[in-house]
Amino acid sequence: MEHRLLGRTGVQVSPLALGTMMFGPWGNDDEDDSVRIINRALDAGINFVDTADVYSAGRSEEIVGKAIQGRRDDVVLATKFFMPMGEGVNRSGGSRRWIVREVEESLRRLGTDHIDLYQVHRPSPTTDVEETLGALTDLVRQGKVLYVGSSSYAASEIVEAQVVSRDRHLERFVTEQPPYSMLVRGIESDVLPTTQRYGMGTLTYSPLAGGWLSGKWRDGKAPTPASSARPGARFDMTTAANGQKLEALAALTDLADEAGLTMIELAIGFVIRHPGVTSAIIGPRTMEQLESQLPAADVVLSDDVLDRIDEIVAPGVTLNPDDDSYGTSELAVAARRR
Repeated sequence: MEHRLLGRTGVQVSPLALGTMMFGPWGNDDEDDSVRIINRALDAGINFVDTADVYSAGRSEEIVGKAIQGRRDDVVLATKFFMPMGEGVNRSGGSRRWIVREVEESLRRLGTDHIDLYQVHRPSPTTDVEETLGALTDLVRQGKVLYVGSSSYAASEIVEAQVVSRDRHLERFVTEQPPYSMLVRGIESDVLPTTQRYGMGTLTYSPLAGGWLSGKWRDGKAPTPASSARPGARFDMTTAANGQKLEALAALTDLADEAGLTMIELAIGFVIRHPGVTSAIIGPRTMEQLESQLPAADVVLSDDVLDRIDEIVAPGVTLNPDDDSYGTSELAVAARRR
């Protein structure tokens, strides 16, 4: 695979990153099989592995740690924090208290002395971003973390974090991890232009839209979520938004056939073609799924095909807002009432 620069870090990463959410009880609970899948991905040229503490309550990190033993120097290792880990208060979020505690747990589970990219899984509506960046800066200075990044930040939140880093002389987020696919294109209007303006790497997740673009959808039957971690609203066929997705899928399936591509190749090829995207995070549960996704790294979609996609789903449009990761706190009832 032809590697790409991770923002302005000088680190080179593959255009496909291996997401590991499906390794562990959330997906594939066969540890040995999951390790084989990870090693197959590394052998195929993927050098970027992304996980999170919350995936299967830490089991994903443990599986990744086992798989990369003896190969650690060849892997750009990324993980995330923020989501609740266990019962009780103060076991989640972007506070200094939680960050300095949870990084030690991730290091232990991963079996490493440093994390290449430590990411905030979600922005916190209750924690000043300066506190989060300050704690992350200390981790960088201690050598426990090399770079820091964000995930599912709105464009305004990305800008705020960059300004705080500059003004307070703190480590800055060098990457952002948003959702992006042919059905979920909202980031094209603001997030991608913002990350490009700041020279950030953009690691997009869910290029297959949670299974919608896996190629298994046929004859009006929508996919079912492979993991209980995915919100059911994304697959509820009674909603008008998902009805629109079904119509788009029919047209995209025909386009893939005309282009001589699998739906998976069309979907991932679309994501990595955008000049603002560094890597598309793929999340296979089985070896078969991995093998079906690897060829997409070499797919180069023509302008004609891209224009056809734009006709089916307009640029900057997310057909179902439930597929997005933005606006959760801002659109809550309490936040909208006067």
